[in-house]
Amino acid sequence: MTKLPVAAGLALALVAGSALAADLPSRKAPPAYIPPPPTFTWTGLYGGVNIGYSFNAGGAGWGYFADPLLLSGATWTANPSAQGVIGGGQIGYNYQYSPWLVIGAEADIQAADINSQQNNWMPSNWFGGLAALNTNKYVDWFGTVRGRLGLVMPSYPNLMVYGTAGFAYGYVSNTVSVANYPFAAFPVPFAQTGQTTSGNTNTGWTAGGGVEWTPMAFPAWSLKVEYLYTDLGVTNQSFFSVFTNTGTNFTAANQSPTRFHTVRAGLNWHFNPFASAPVLAKY
Repeated sequence: MTKLPVAAGLALALVAGSALAADLPSRKAPPAYIPPPPTFTWTGLYGGVNIGYSFNAGGAGWGYFADPLLLSGATWTANPSAQGVIGGGQIGYNYQYSPWLVIGAEADIQAADINSQQNNWMPSNWFGGLAALNTNKYVDWFGTVRGRLGLVMPSYPNLMVYGTAGFAYGYVSNTVSVANYPFAAFPVPFAQTGQTTSGNTNTGWTAGGGVEWTPMAFPAWSLKVEYLYTDLGVTNQSFFSVFTNTGTNFTAANQSPTRFHTVRAGLNWHFNPFASAPVLAKY
């Protein structure tokens, strides 16, 4: 008979203990908060290097020389095929205005080996005279300062297609020489020669576009392929013959445009490519 009250007492004590434990505050730690990965954005400062190739974009130059006393002279057109390797660096800033629109600005400077040479023979008068024309052009370096407007597909946020345009400048050297033989049919070596060289920093404009891509595994880096059309204006030159056996001199003038296409590939490093998502406080 004494076992029943004891068992009942134990059961009552267990129930009371469970209820008391339920009322105590829980000391179990909350689950750790893992912030979501940061959202990709093109916003930020970047800089990098590039290498490419430039080639003539057309636009024929022209010129003439004339010696009215000898009734000698000629006109010409010259469209030398300037081309060569270029390489340099760029720095810029992007601002992602919306999930699909990026605006920015970029400046670059290029070392260049763009050069051309052209030689022509042409009749110079009705005595059977001949004249030789030689032109040489070099673009030693050039740079641009451009705006950029990029389009991004939200489903591919790390790929941007962009257009770009702005100011261009560069050092252009142009040499023109003429050797005139007004009486080539005669055995007497009459000759007139003249030459001019011009070297200046020309200014103009540039426009083009490209594609830039960032690997998601390395968001601080991006690769780009870009095309630019560059126009550095027209070089005007005038000169006269400096050596002659004919006793007379000719006067001459030449105009030469500098326009070229550029295709290049570049590698950029993005400073703080995108900010980390905010971490919520733990309580």
